[in-house]
Amino acid sequence: MRRSAMAAVAVVSSAGLLLSACSKAEDGSDTPKGAGANAATKGVVNESTAKGGTVTYASSDAPESLDPGNMYYAYGLNFSRLYARPLMTYKPGPGEAGNELVPDLAESAGTPSDGGKTWTYKIRQGVKYEDGTAVTSKDVKYAVERSNFARDVLSLGPNYFQNLLDDPDKYKGPYKDKSDKGIASIETPDDHTIVFKLNKPFSEFDYLASMPQTAPVPKAKDTGVDYTKKVVSSGSYKFEKYEEGKQIVLVRNDQWDAKTDPLRKQYPDKIVVNLKVNKATIDKDVMAGDTMIDIQGTGVDAQTQAQVLKDKDQMANTDNALGGRLVYTAINTKVAPFDNIECRKAVEYAINKAAVQTAMGGPIRGDIASTVLPTDVTGYEKADLYATEGNKGDVTKAKEHLKACGKENGFKTSISARTDRQGEVDAATAIVEALKKVGIEADIKQYPSGKYFSDYAGVPAFNKKNNIGLIMMQWGADWPTGYGFLQQIVHGKAIGQSGNTNLSELDDPAINKLLDEAIGNTDEAARTAAYTEVDKKVMEQAAIVPLTYFKVLLYRSPYATNLVSTSAFSGQYDYLNVGTTEKK
Repeated sequence: MRRSAMAAVAVVSSAGLLLSACSKAEDGSDTPKGAGANAATKGVVNESTAKGGTVTYASSDAPESLDPGNMYYAYGLNFSRLYARPLMTYKPGPGEAGNELVPDLAESAGTPSDGGKTWTYKIRQGVKYEDGTAVTSKDVKYAVERSNFARDVLSLGPNYFQNLLDDPDKYKGPYKDKSDKGIASIETPDDHTIVFKLNKPFSEFDYLASMPQTAPVPKAKDTGVDYTKKVVSSGSYKFEKYEEGKQIVLVRNDQWDAKTDPLRKQYPDKIVVNLKVNKATIDKDVMAGDTMIDIQGTGVDAQTQAQVLKDKDQMANTDNALGGRLVYTAINTKVAPFDNIECRKAVEYAINKAAVQTAMGGPIRGDIASTVLPTDVTGYEKADLYATEGNKGDVTKAKEHLKACGKENGFKTSISARTDRQGEVDAATAIVEALKKVGIEADIKQYPSGKYFSDYAGVPAFNKKNNIGLIMMQWGADWPTGYGFLQQIVHGKAIGQSGNTNLSELDDPAINKLLDEAIGNTDEAARTAAYTEVDKKVMEQAAIVPLTYFKVLLYRSPYATNLVSTSAFSGQYDYLNVGTTEKK
């Protein structure tokens, strides 16, 4: 997901510290006291059932898409739950408690049969779209069809269903196959029952059903790639305004019924997202209470961080959280000379991870990484195949591998990074400096995060044409298991011609087999052991350079209510029930 987000600082958290926020006008002070450092990773901060007001978000870029079937950024998945109800979702909760999977559009978790190859869900009755029409199982089926079988139109989300559904007729997707029948392996025997028939057992299917691709889409209202401009809401909020690149405004969906929804509370009157706002400005506005949340959830910038770390009162308004996330450099195995494993190993040894960590903001932004799986995802096992003293790189070993690669005089390549993520650009700069010491000349190519996967780094043909051999990446688990983390970044079937997330273009039969067999195994211990083995094999292939186990440093607005930092969305605040105490 989760391709973006996102030892902790001292925790101060108790019932007495979970204060209800008040406006400046109410308490007469300029700086409301914080609930305590990391309070939102341990409980709900500023808990309130007050309704009304406007919750304001800001973003340094425009979202890649608001279409629940065509998105993959963690913050998009988080935010989309306000207007799109998947079959399953995550219950708002602090830290790992936020990983609890609960029914959303479905009445209960899926019922497996046929050894885990068939999964059946019952949809809640009484759920309506914003126009008052009833949500049916056929709408969920159509949502999965459009998001997974029209990759030439909607390419930004994952393709799990495309690979898993039993489809002997080679279904071409709803934009090419105009029949009402659709794919045969999703059955809708009545308006409230949906049955998924898979080509193999899939023990973690409930997690897959939590992806926004299962949120219903009415076929008659689908406009393909333009659906993002007018998503039909099945959630507690609907779109009032979509001004591309400028602003998004959500208002209460008057067709939403709390009786059909145990999770959403519909607290604010309005939700506003201001787009393409300077990152430093966002931080300033959040600290002042003029903006509630930086929606991308990647944390404060370097300048703000330095300011906050010096002030204990400001630190009391921060949350420093893990979120099943890795910062890494993908080595493109299809771009010469990285099609030679020895050249890839040279990069593994050359990179000064300590310098990268410093460039990204120090240990508060993440511990130095040596494995693909983060420390808080099942299957992680401590290992360091390319260990160097002090994690500062090893020029001698790097040059040895360059010689074995036939490139002892070095070569030129490019490294991509997202323009609006200064920490990522700074990390790429540190990598360039380290590579220079072993004779590899790399230049940085910057692209906007909103188009990073659709137009640039996620397009294999673009990378090859532009000699992009190294790609800066940040990845969080699609769900909190080794499979949920690994499949979309190392399995050969995940490689796509646009919206690609297997940026290394790694297609190793042994790795593919391990993942395929593991997910069908009902023995959790055996699955976990397989995920550890996949991690080891990816590192042996030198396809990924782990940099840091990412931690986010969020500044908590004292005027936002119901703030809770959740592992389900990379440590971001859960956006489902955020409210405000600001006066209107």
